[in-house]
Amino acid sequence: MLRILSSPKRMCDGITRRDLLQIGGLGACGLGLSDLLSRESVANEGAQPVGFGRAKNCILIYLYGAPSQLETFDMKPDAPIEIRGTMRPIPSALPGLDVCEHLPQISKMTDRITVVRSITHPFPIHGVAFATTGIPAIDVAMELLPNDARHHPYFGSVLQYLDQQNPAIRRTDVPQNVALPFPFSSQRVGEVSRAGPYASFLGSTYNPTWTEFVGKSSGTVQKTLRDMKVDVPDPYVGCQRDSHFRFSAANPLPELTLDRLDRRRTLLTQFDDCRREFETSRDGATLSRYQQLAFSMLTSPKVTEALDIRREPEATRDLYGMTLFGQACLGARRMIEAGTRLVSVFWDEYGLAGDAWDTHWNHYPRMTDQLLPPFDKGFSGLILDLEQRGMLDDTLVVVLSDHGRTPKLNSAQGGGRDHWSTAYSLAFAGGGIARGKVVGATDKEAGTPTDRPVSPKDLLATMYHLLGYDPHTRIPDRSGQLVPLVPENCDIVPEMLA
Repeated sequence: MLRILSSPKRMCDGITRRDLLQIGGLGACGLGLSDLLSRESVANEGAQPVGFGRAKNCILIYLYGAPSQLETFDMKPDAPIEIRGTMRPIPSALPGLDVCEHLPQISKMTDRITVVRSITHPFPIHGVAFATTGIPAIDVAMELLPNDARHHPYFGSVLQYLDQQNPAIRRTDVPQNVALPFPFSSQRVGEVSRAGPYASFLGSTYNPTWTEFVGKSSGTVQKTLRDMKVDVPDPYVGCQRDSHFRFSAANPLPELTLDRLDRRRTLLTQFDDCRREFETSRDGATLSRYQQLAFSMLTSPKVTEALDIRREPEATRDLYGMTLFGQACLGARRMIEAGTRLVSVFWDEYGLAGDAWDTHWNHYPRMTDQLLPPFDKGFSGLILDLEQRGMLDDTLVVVLSDHGRTPKLNSAQGGGRDHWSTAYSLAFAGGGIARGKVVGATDKEAGTPTDRPVSPKDLLATMYHLLGYDPHTRIPDRSGQLVPLVPENCDIVPEMLA
């Protein structure tokens, strides 16, 4: 069923862009945000740093739980065994960049991506909210409370908000902030929900539009959480190739026909005539949007066809891999083609908390059997498919996560790596990102940056920049106070740009 969960640039007149954005946010001089963005674009034509607005769309991949830098893009084969582990590096298409032996497909296309090896921050918790919002700090209480008033809105929610005010952005009849494969933190048991991909003070009208997936796993894996062991059919490991597997924005009851939907819509229209005043409020606007979105998702052939990945040739589906992650990446590409501005793909916990990339236990069995091969196929397949279709130059692809893993292996069952936010690696491609580049470096243990430290907020600033917004734009919070998209001390990473 469908679930919709709630350094400043000086202008020619001497006013800084940041000053102008602050004025616009207050509505001074009769300027709305849409007028402001339009006039600012004209005034600053040619004045922006390289890459501004290069990306027309974005696919945001989030690896919940945090992959190890030592088993992906920052291997240290000369370190002691308790640090380097048992996996070996292999050369890649980018000279000087070795990757893990279990990433053979990614190794062939590293000349299309930029790897940042020196990401760092002081919060080694599962801070999805910290990695994907402008919040300057996070704690465990916030991590476990999605509705904490201190949260800032998700990157996709902010982008949707800004786009709706911007007359330069083309309008389409499909949702503009979509997330796959299922509502975040909804398919596991063992702990409470996590914060992160929510609109916070922008209001629930800007929450991502989530899909559900329909299908069955092709195998069962044993998962561990402290002293708990559970056998779980896990679609992230593999999915059955049958006629049922797809993503669905709606699964109405059999008796709910389109005629009945139309009658309900007529009735709702009559009610709407009696509540015009209510609809002027933020809550009213949210309800109205949800009604329209629900009907469009139930009845729009464009959306349902885009999410029906069974329409793809089998060779294309195989390129991505027959796993939930791989097929979600394929679904993301199809939604971008249908006109969605931003699609998020979450590799989330499934069946048990402490799952996904959170490898405190059984690190190597999980990396080899559960995690690295599907990521290798899904990510490489997405980049190659976008490139073959001529879409990569316009589509920004980002791989984000909470943090990295400890350089030294722990003594847990099967070995493990714990949380480590001091240094980790992530990958980026398309939409104005440089091809074949490594930014930053770490020490001999992959534990501390030795060159070009980069904050997660710098990454967000770079993403806003590539999608056509100054990262120091300010938006009003619940109290009307203007807050920046990213903290003031953060800015774009020019070394990442083409």
